Amino acid sequence: MGDKIEKLYQIYDLLNEASDKSKHEREYMEILEAARGSDKEKKLATQFIGKFFKFFPSLSETAIDRQLDLCEEDDVLVRRMAIKELPTFCKDAKENTPRISDILAQLLNSSDPNELQQVNISLQMLAKVDAIGTISGLFHQIKQGDENVRLRCLEFVSNKIMKNTEIMTKPIEEFIIGEIKKLLQDVSADEFQKCIQILSATNLGTSITGHQEIVKLCAEQADIDTNVSDISDDIYIFLTCVNQALPFFSSKIESTTFVKHTCEKLLPLEFWHLIGAADDDQTQIQLRLLKVFAELCAHCGSLENPKEKIETVFNVLMEFLPPPPEDMNETPLILFSHVECLLYSIHALGKQCPEYLSFKDDEPKLKDFRARLQYLARRTQGYVKKLQTDIKEETVNPKTDEEKIKIIGLKTTSNIQTLIRDLYHPSYKSVINLSWINEKAKTTTNSITAPVATKTNEQSNNTNNRKRTIPFTKKDGPSNHKQAKQMYSPPSGKFSSRFDTQSSQNNNKFNNFRGKFRGGRRNDKPYNKNRQY
Repeated sequence: MGDKIEKLYQIYDLLNEASDKSKHEREYMEILEAARGSDKEKKLATQFIGKFFKFFPSLSETAIDRQLDLCEEDDVLVRRMAIKELPTFCKDAKENTPRISDILAQLLNSSDPNELQQVNISLQMLAKVDAIGTISGLFHQIKQGDENVRLRCLEFVSNKIMKNTEIMTKPIEEFIIGEIKKLLQDVSADEFQKCIQILSATNLGTSITGHQEIVKLCAEQADIDTNVSDISDDIYIFLTCVNQALPFFSSKIESTTFVKHTCEKLLPLEFWHLIGAADDDQTQIQLRLLKVFAELCAHCGSLENPKEKIETVFNVLMEFLPPPPEDMNETPLILFSHVECLLYSIHALGKQCPEYLSFKDDEPKLKDFRARLQYLARRTQGYVKKLQTDIKEETVNPKTDEEKIKIIGLKTTSNIQTLIRDLYHPSYKSVINLSWINEKAKTTTNSITAPVATKTNEQSNNTNNRKRTIPFTKKDGPSNHKQAKQMYSPPSGKFSSRFDTQSSQNNNKFNNFRGKFRGGRRNDKPYNKNRQY
């Protein structure tokens, strides 16, 4: 073995000193054969093959194949050394870049952290050599690879390409935008969110026209112009798409089409009762929709037949607004979170039909509505007083989870009080900041759920024990990472220790609509090194 190692060093010296290296093809072949030798020979081969690669174009395919074989070695050190040298095959032969990038993209699925780090370094080096070729290889794998590889490739583009000012030029940005748009025809929810994140980091995220384009892409993905075929499936797709579009709505970019779709396809009671019906906690799935809808209403433009839209929302509100009980000992359930959303939505849309809540032609309906509002006001006032007593001065900057829940609870009940005053004698003058919106950061604090009241103290404690997380995918979907839900439950004073971080990153609902992934490297299979470009 020592003789073989020594021979390899002699060949290296010979090639390194030769003025016309192309005349030593036989010696280079010996280096290529070393890739199938002992571990020591392989380690030397990983470095020598790429070093002299450009001088032997007739052996280029064989050389690349040998290097890729070394990337599959059982010895992790050999693999890392081989991966490190892959960019050298493209320095003087950029036509190899898409293929090498595709291989490195598949290797992003590695479970070894050191190997994964080397893959990232090699991809970044490759991108500096040939950005377009590197990105082409990455997107080839995004389109063809398995789910984990697809997402890791998108994360690499988002974190390593988009943030690298040395790589990102206007042509590169335009190329990425074009690839992302093509990719949106076939993505999972996680991938869709990552795609929008990437688009937001381009020039599309810095202009009104760019924002309009992103909103349009979200609308197309949500299929808001088509009829709902399966509400249990469509609701998740709609929520995923709307959550990505929400940051781009403004006074210049209206959410009217989304509001129209919600009012016509999701909120009519025959559809509303089906939303979340197959999940463990239907009311929480519905709350997800109501929160999104409330935010949409804040940017809604002129609606066609606004009275019909408002009436649809009003009918849902009546589902959550109990009449005053005849028995004073009875305490009906009030879901304050839902009520805040619905009152806010009616308040926002009501300006387009201010006479609706006057019910001039329906005195009994007006009397019933006001009675429900009065009862809601009494219940809310009690909770506001309790929360104000519980919240101390130091909770202005809440640190504990319990303090955060109480702050959100106070915001919710305070908003409801303001909305009741505006809607009892319709005026629509107040400016409301929704309880889950962090105005300082201008972000949605979805990790905290607004208050939910229960019937009695005893029932409140029992309900806390029953609270389930809200899967953003169906419970039998491909990804269902359950976490606990953060809840405030007045008037018992008991606070649940369970929390849920609402994350659109764990949403694979779209997987049901794009079929099985095609090709790509899996943990138990070698990567495909023979792709044609």
